[in-house]
Amino acid sequence: MQQAKKQCVYCTTNRDVIDYKNAEALRSFMSVQGKIYARRKSGLCARHQRKLAAAVKRARYLALIPFTTR
Repeated sequence: MQQAKKQCVYCTTNRDVIDYKNAEALRSFMSVQGKIYARRKSGLCARHQRKLAAAVKRARYLALIPFTTR
């Protein structure tokens, strides 16, 4: 039995901007180790996955979210 394909959260809510300052929203697309989930797991489209990766990297640089966990 094939599972239904996930819809992009940002496309379904008509939001185009992924805010790097919203750390809680970014953490929902990251693993416990601090890695960004792949598109298959996150369910985002390619455009929003690229924007999410840039936002996570920017938030890491500004120390809003950690690079890794111990």
